[in-house]
Order: sequence, then C-alpha cells, then structure tokens
Amino acid sequence: MSREQLAVQRARKSFQTGKSKPLEYRIHQLKSLLRFITERRRDIADAVKKDLGKSANGTELFETLGLEGEIKLAIGKLAEWAAPRPVEKNLLTISDEVYVQPEPLGVVLIIGAWNYPWVLTLQPLVAAIAAGNAAIIKPSEVSSNSSKVMEELLPQYLDKDLFPVVTGGVSETQELLKQRFDHVFYTGSSSVGRIVMEAAARHLTPVTLELGGKSPCYIDKNCDISMACRRITWGKFVNCGQTCIAPDFVLCEPSIQSRVVEEIKKCIKEFYTENPETFEDYGRIINQHHFKRLMGLMEGSTVAVGGGSNESQCYIAPTVLQDVTGESKVMKEEIFGPLLPIITVSGVDEAIQFINEREKPLVLYVFSNNNKLIKRVIAETSSGALLANDCLVHFTVSALPFGGVGNSGMGCYHGLHGFNQLSHLRSCLIMQLKMEAFNNMRYPPHTDKKLGWARFFLLKQLNVGRLRRMALLAALAGLAAFVVQFPGKNYSIW
Repeated sequence: MSREQLAVQRARKSFQTGKSKPLEYRIHQLKSLLRFITERRRDIADAVKKDLGKSANGTELFETLGLEGEIKLAIGKLAEWAAPRPVEKNLLTISDEVYVQPEPLGVVLIIGAWNYPWVLTLQPLVAAIAAGNAAIIKPSEVSSNSSKVMEELLPQYLDKDLFPVVTGGVSETQELLKQRFDHVFYTGSSSVGRIVMEAAARHLTPVTLELGGKSPCYIDKNCDISMACRRITWGKFVNCGQTCIAPDFVLCEPSIQSRVVEEIKKCIKEFYTENPETFEDYGRIINQHHFKRLMGLMEGSTVAVGGGSNESQCYIAPTVLQDVTGESKVMKEEIFGPLLPIITVSGVDEAIQFINEREKPLVLYVFSNNNKLIKRVIAETSSGALLANDCLVHFTVSALPFGGVGNSGMGCYHGLHGFNQLSHLRSCLIMQLKMEAFNNMRYPPHTDKKLGWARFFLLKQLNVGRLRRMALLAALAGLAAFVVQFPGKNYSIW
C-alpha cells in the first residue's frame, strides 16, 4: 500500500469515528492552526523568502494576515454556520420541522498552489476544518521550502490522522488522485485542473477548481488615469506578477496609451526604486522554467518600460509591453509574471467585445468614474468577479465568494461560502404520524377534487416570518383598542 493510500485510509478511518464533527473539536483545531501561524511566523517567512524572494513583511501582508482573519471569522461564526437553517413551508408542512442541516462531506483533498503557498493551501483547510471534514493537505512541490516546512511543522499542531500533509511531485499527486475522496479542492492552472477533474470523475467526486486565466483591465479615458495606473501597478507587480487575480493585460483607447505607460513607469520607480533587482519587496520568478517561459512571451512585442532580466537570479524587471494585439504571443496564455501588455481599443464597446471573444476570466477590472459604464460592463460580460477602480482587494472580503466561472474555475470559498462548499446541505423534513385525513389527497384514486386540494396546499408558499409579524401587529392593535376603550387604568406589568 502506497504512502498516499495509507494517509487517505487513516484519515477516513479517523473521520468515521466522528471526532471531527463536534463544534468544540473543530474550534480547537482552528485555534491550533491559528497558533501554528502565529508561533511559526518566522519559519513561514524564511521559507517564502527562499521560494519567491519575498520579504518578511510581504509574506505577512499577503499570506498570514488573511489566514488569521479567516480563522478568527470561522471560530466566531461556526455555531451560526453549522446550525439548522429553517426554510419556508407550504401549507402541507405548516406543522412540521423543515430545515437545512449542514453536515461534513468526509475526506477532502486540498492541492495547494506555489505562488502563495500558505494562504492558497491553508485557507481551504480552514473551510474543511470548520465544516467538520478530514483533509489531506498536498502543498505544491514547486515551492519546495514552504512544502517542507508545512510537512515538518503543521502536524505538531493539528490532528495527524485527520489532517496529514502529503508532499511530493507529479507521481505522488497522481497516486493521491487515484484514491476516493468526498471532495477535491485544487488551486492552479486550467490544464492541471482538467486532469484533477477527470480523476475525480472516476469516483463521482465533486471538485472546486480555483484556476486563473487572462484577467482584463479596462481603463476609461475619462477616469483619474494617474490613480488608476497606481493601483494597476501595485496589483500587477506584487509577488512579481505571480498572482492568479493580477491584471493580465490593459485595454485602453490609443489617445491615453502613452499617458498610461508614463504613469505606470512613475509608479514602478516609486514602488520599487530605480533598480527593482536590489529592492527587498520585489521578488523573483519561482524557477528557471517559468523564467524562460516569460522571456519567450515577450517576443514580437515592444518593450515600453523595463525588460531587464537576470537568468541566474530568476529576475525579470517590471515590464510594460505595447504594440500588442490579440494575436501576439503574450496573449496566448495566462502571463503569471511581471509583464503587462497594453492593447488599444476604440472604446468600451470594443473592449467588451474583446473580452467576450475569449475565455471567461477569474476577475475583470474596470477603472471609470462613470457608474453607468461600470454597470454596463457588469451586465454585458461574465467573470468570476468584477472589481471597479482597484485591484486584488476583493480577495480580502470574506463575505464575497471567491472563485471562477467557465475556464477560470468552478466553486468558491472564503467565509461562509467556503463552509458551504465543503459541507453537504442536507434537506430535513420531520413530519407527524397523525392528521392522516388531511394527507388523503395524495393517495389513490387521484380524483379532480383531490388534485384541486393538492394544488392549493402544495403551491401555496407560507412565509412564517410574515405571519408572525402580522400576528404581532394584530396583537398590538388589539391591545391599543383595549387601552382606548378603558382609559385611566394602570396597565403596568411591573
């Protein structure tokens, strides 16, 4: 039996004991995960520095802070999320219990990503623990230092049987995917996402696929271009452009292209100095393979800003490309690096057409002071998310579902959305063994009279909340009438 098979077997056996289900146990594990993040902050930062060249402050800002917030939210809201959820009744079920009960799915496989190796691996784990599941944690082998630290240290804090860390490369992941899970949560590329989905389909296992794609960024010529470019520069070049929701390319009118280039150039200098290669908060490309891939994507485009590189250090400068078309090499795949192509369009009509001719992106960015234009882009396009007048920050809003659509993924998470995604929302109806005469309408023979009664009772939705409000108003009205009829009396209840 393989190491992967043993880990899954142990996790399932442990889950079947029921120990992951009590809310107290889930909260204990979530608190232990929070303690891991706070006590091992330095180990996490050192690993990310080795993997991606990121500073300690950058790691805290983009990895651990969000994780802490997500864990604290789950701890505070878990009792509410896990409670039965009453639903509207019809007349047939007016005296019965009708509710939705969230219950754990079972054993979840979480396959993490290398670009943010901690938040994109452990944030789904927060949802899995909160929902009462067991989870196999598979960090990306590409971010090898983070993977090693996770394997060595996380089991010191979490239940080793319910939440094992399984490391390794392609062959180990393939072995894991041969096993039966109750849900697979994958973050990464669309090409690997297809492989994960195919493997899960053999067991009829549902999947959450957090993928990516080419997220467009439209700049309206009448907006505050300086402010827009400042936010785009930050969103594009943070983590050296290796962010699934980074703006992949800019769409703007030819009349503002040179201004956009100059403003981004100024912001690069402000954020990363004259020499980003020596600046602490500008990271590195993850490995040589991706360095060479990115250098190849620049072929055929004009470098307007940046373009410098150092292969031995996996360094590529923040780069802006112009004279780019939809047929350019850089537009054939998700960039996932510090290259920002600018494509000129005649206006919002052509921008919408350009976006709709391609796969649905993970996020669509639009910069405009015109609320009608923004609402039009929302109405006439489709994407996992739409963010107007900023970049990336929708990821920080736990109340918003984070996920893609079409080629950019399926399913979502964050906050309650993650809890729901990794729960089975079980329909529960508890009826009484009485009032049989009332139920005769459903038994044969099915006469016209019975059909008429069934139509009335089944199609009439009952809003219990509204009935309660009406009853309360009626009671208050009756009380008021009584007071008016008998004035001068002392009605104090004390």
